Amino acid sequence: MKTNLIVFGTRPEAIKMAPLVLAFKNDKSFITKICVTAQHREMLDQVLEFFEIKPDFDLNVMKPNQNLYSLTATIIEGMKPVLEEVQPDYVYVHGDTTTSMAVGIAAFYSGAKVCHVEAGLRTFDRKYPFPEEFNRQLTGKIADYHFAPTILSQKNLLQENTNSTNVIVTGNTVIDALLFGIEKVNTSNFKDPEIENLKETLDFQKKIILVTGHRRENHGQGLLNICSALKAIAEKNPETQIIYPVHLNPNVEKPVYELLTGISNILLVKPLAYAAFIWLMEKSFLIITDSGGIQEEAPSLGKPVLVTRDTTERPEAVEEGTVILVGTDTKRIIEETQKLIIDKTYYNSMSMLHNPYGDGKATSRIVNFIKEL
Repeated sequence: MKTNLIVFGTRPEAIKMAPLVLAFKNDKSFITKICVTAQHREMLDQVLEFFEIKPDFDLNVMKPNQNLYSLTATIIEGMKPVLEEVQPDYVYVHGDTTTSMAVGIAAFYSGAKVCHVEAGLRTFDRKYPFPEEFNRQLTGKIADYHFAPTILSQKNLLQENTNSTNVIVTGNTVIDALLFGIEKVNTSNFKDPEIENLKETLDFQKKIILVTGHRRENHGQGLLNICSALKAIAEKNPETQIIYPVHLNPNVEKPVYELLTGISNILLVKPLAYAAFIWLMEKSFLIITDSGGIQEEAPSLGKPVLVTRDTTERPEAVEEGTVILVGTDTKRIIEETQKLIIDKTYYNSMSMLHNPYGDGKATSRIVNFIKEL
């Protein structure tokens, strides 16, 4: 029997790796162990609970004011005894986090084959997003097998002289997770206090605009511009309700609360757990975000997305028309939002397009590929 070790450390990784964890755990032809670094702690634990995943190993690396130097070193050192105990044939890492990069290095040192889920995304600017683009490129150099979500991701890898037989286009596992999650939160016996609170707080007679923002490249003037746009949108459109789960980073929390508190149709709330967030996504009219994962998820729910970034490593949705890059230009954010609110034809043209990131079968393609090795 082949042994798998699946490792992740942040909330986005946990969401996207959860379908793979469940599939391998249910497949008796593999021994599968789960390790979390807990690069994020509370947000990670919420996802583990939702998907009913119990890690076999927990490095618990998160510390106050942690930095990239200590985080990288701690993860590499922490993985050594785990790798020695498990002796995996395959180590699975995801995407572009410091966990993925550091675990990839440690797995390479151990002699295990590295499997990179969500491989091949590129902005081709190593400093943007920082440090994610560098993490992803370096993980791509380490990996033995590359599970590319799209044909473009595959093309990026092949242009970097990656062995074509080791690259497979799978779709993105985030769609697998989303479809599983939406079905779960909409079952009659599923109860969640955050969802119940949202039902009581939000006015669903209005068009719900969901906002998220956390990327460090938007801290400072960029975030101030976004807040100015949100304020103007709220004032121009009393028939809308903006809900903004505010990231706990002080560089986000402080300016957002200072600029947007007290506006009647803007609701500022604490970050939402995965269950409540995907439920809210489904109920939203449109989404304004700098999140990579939401760019992938929202098209499956028929939600237009305005991305407050100047570049994206996920250009497929931009090309398909389900996502528009608006950057942090206050005027552009307002104009595109107004157009979506006012022009039903334009809104429908974005919301009715197919999702270029997958069909919910990425996990099965990965498992089948590994079985055939």
